[in-house]
Amino acid sequence: MATVLLLGGVGFIGRNLVAYLLSQGVPPANIRVVDKVLPATAWLNDAHKAAIEKVEFRQPNLVSPASIERAFARDDGAKWDYVINLAAETKYSQSDSVYEEKVFVLSVNCAKEAAKQKCKVYVEVSTGQVYDGDKKSSDENAKIKPWTGIAKAKAKAEEEIKKIPDLNLIIVRPAIVYGPGDMQGITPRLIIGHIYKHLKEEMKFLWTKDLRINTVHVEDVCRALWALCEYYKDKEAKGEVFNLVDKQDTDQETINRHIRSIFGIQTGFQGSIISQFAKLNLESVTEEVNDTHMAPWSDLLKASNITNSPLTPYLDQELLYNNSLSMDGTKIEKAIGFSYSIPEVTEQHIRDIVDGYKKQGIWPSD
Repeated sequence: MATVLLLGGVGFIGRNLVAYLLSQGVPPANIRVVDKVLPATAWLNDAHKAAIEKVEFRQPNLVSPASIERAFARDDGAKWDYVINLAAETKYSQSDSVYEEKVFVLSVNCAKEAAKQKCKVYVEVSTGQVYDGDKKSSDENAKIKPWTGIAKAKAKAEEEIKKIPDLNLIIVRPAIVYGPGDMQGITPRLIIGHIYKHLKEEMKFLWTKDLRINTVHVEDVCRALWALCEYYKDKEAKGEVFNLVDKQDTDQETINRHIRSIFGIQTGFQGSIISQFAKLNLESVTEEVNDTHMAPWSDLLKASNITNSPLTPYLDQELLYNNSLSMDGTKIEKAIGFSYSIPEVTEQHIRDIVDGYKKQGIWPSD
């Protein structure tokens, strides 16, 4: 059975991937998780906590080459078969210098070490936000025009990593990933839905119902990462790029429909005139919207005797522009025979996220 090094393995995708690998029979001794965040402080649910406790964990600095070398080193001197890089700064609206160090430099230095170690497969997990945010569906050859700071650094890292010799490289670009442990994908919208239930008001988002926010369930991301590693372990990947996106062509209304059903509220959209005004004043509008949501969310948490929760309704300005995330995820199906097990966002999948956080005691009971 292959050995797997997961860089950034405590994060949202990483924790799910550890559980998935164990479910596929990968021995715990064959998995090492490397992350700056300690599992004890990562708000893991019971299943993820049990999974990560079974495997080896290390906490190095994945920017420093010397530290990366130690993160890769094994006591028996053997090399890792698969290295999957999930490590990156995930907060939006940080400075360029933060993304340069914690996305670009980190990704390139980890890839260089993987090449030096001659691992069988190296997977760089990028983002679908590298594509132009117009309404066209982007396949892997579409125009690159990143529209977030993270995506700009990821796009730059992709190009640099492709230049590294002796690296069997695969690049994966997921759409918005959701599922157990998601705090940044669609979860803030769900939190806001709960807030408007509390306020007994209609929830309205900017722009229109057909603004694409394409999705992929974390279970399918994990399955795809493993399938790609297994497929290319004895083949040359040559820097192949694969989008990961479900079949639904998810838009804002897709998510709002489920929010209406779950929280029993009315939802709508501000339309083009108000949205265009907001675009011209987005910094102040974002601040006002977040101020509107933060206080009632705090009240809901207090009413449920929740003193500390990582969940927040905070919406980042970078994500409020009229940028469409519309992607074509069929290449991986044709190339390696992969199939998406969760082709659409269902109400039950949304409820699973909320119910999971309620079980952890970090989502209001009402």
